[in-house]
Amino acid sequence: MDARQLQYFLAIVEHGGFSKAAAALHVAQPSLSQAMANLEADLGVSLFHRMGRGVVLSEAGAELLEPSRRVLRDLAAVRERAAALTGLGSGTVEVATMPSPGIEPMATLIHRFAQLHPDVTISTRAAFTPEETVELVRSGACELGLLGADKPVAAPGIDMLPVEEQPFVVVGAADGPFADGAVLHPQDLAGHKLIASRTGSLMRSIVDDITARGGDTEIVAVVDHRTSILPLVLTGLGVAVLPAAWTRLARRCGLAVASLVPTAHLHVAMISLPAHLTPGARAFLELTRSLAERRARTPST
Repeated sequence: MDARQLQYFLAIVEHGGFSKAAAALHVAQPSLSQAMANLEADLGVSLFHRMGRGVVLSEAGAELLEPSRRVLRDLAAVRERAAALTGLGSGTVEVATMPSPGIEPMATLIHRFAQLHPDVTISTRAAFTPEETVELVRSGACELGLLGADKPVAAPGIDMLPVEEQPFVVVGAADGPFADGAVLHPQDLAGHKLIASRTGSLMRSIVDDITARGGDTEIVAVVDHRTSILPLVLTGLGVAVLPAAWTRLARRCGLAVASLVPTAHLHVAMISLPAHLTPGARAFLELTRSLAERRARTPST
């Protein structure tokens, strides 16, 4: 068994088959198939069930998926550590991130990290729930995860670094019903049209609480992708309740942002499996820790 075989194994899983994996790896499909046959013979198990022209991961393959990812990541860590000893810093840090934390603090973290480590690439992967973020880290698909939840998250075997608590704000058109910098109470949104995310998020629970108060408040659009919310607000369709992470971007788009009082807070945390971090990931985690400490000393108002 060697690293190349494990790389081929993971590529077949990621691309959903031998032919697509071979194309992505720029190798001949017979060579890929032979490498998998040799790996299965070495391990004494079948990694895939062949079904027509496709393959399905076997039970044994599913069990070996996470260890294989960790082996390759540990090998990458050895290479990066050796490169660091010769003054060469390179590699990729893979981070799973939920939508709002992916706006901020992720933008600040990536910007600062790129200044400190210009030869290291940050690769982000979308996650839409805290549970999905935890699973991406636990499985080894990502080294780090940036999540947001209505309360601090705890997961066995996962390290949690609290980063910040983001209050919720109301975003509307510049010529809309409120001025930038205003302070609004939930009842002030009575009669307004709201753009919301789907049921299950903290954002949606706040919107549902507002609409439950009556006053002819209505939800005019429900979107899965939160990146669609600001464009919809820009059209004048309605206003939106968003975590404060979106404030700077909203204002750069020319929108008005108002504080919401009282409001819930989005608890943002960086998660990791500390025993399996490459040097680049450790550096990114330490940068996150520094940012969290700095923001704790100067909380937003």
